[in-house]
Amino acid sequence: MTSVERPQETTIAALPFFVYGTLRPGEVNHTLFLRGRTAAEEPATLPDAALYDGPGYPFAVHRPGTAVVGELITAEPGAYRELLAELDRLEEYEGPGRPGNVYDRFAREALRPDGTAVRAWVYLASPLIARDLRESGTEIPGGDWFNRSAQPFGHTPESGRGAS
Repeated sequence: MTSVERPQETTIAALPFFVYGTLRPGEVNHTLFLRGRTAAEEPATLPDAALYDGPGYPFAVHRPGTAVVGELITAEPGAYRELLAELDRLEEYEGPGRPGNVYDRFAREALRPDGTAVRAWVYLASPLIARDLRESGTEIPGGDWFNRSAQPFGHTPESGRGAS
């Protein structure tokens, strides 16, 4: 398998989620979507990705040689399918290659602090958004949403975007 692979949507693997923004513990969307629905939460990094500032939430973009800081979230048994559907809606992901996607969901290798690789779902900026971010976006140094400078816009759940 390559480092970025999209299994067939009809046979979705029950992978943990790598979250890096408003779905991280202590952030608004963790409380709204994940609290009480996780079996495990552990620190991790996503290799070959860079983090960009958005309007109250971040975008991760594939970029070799960099890394994004976040957590691996494992859903409670029995909550996985519903949680996957809710996170897809939050991240405005409608399926592979759809032109209306804000984020695309990929299966990628995340790394635990001990270096163990774990296959996880991650939401990355869709191709057009990623291109714009690479050309004129503001990268978050160190790839850690928690270490960003003050954000100019507040994220509200009504905005519809979660930014993993």
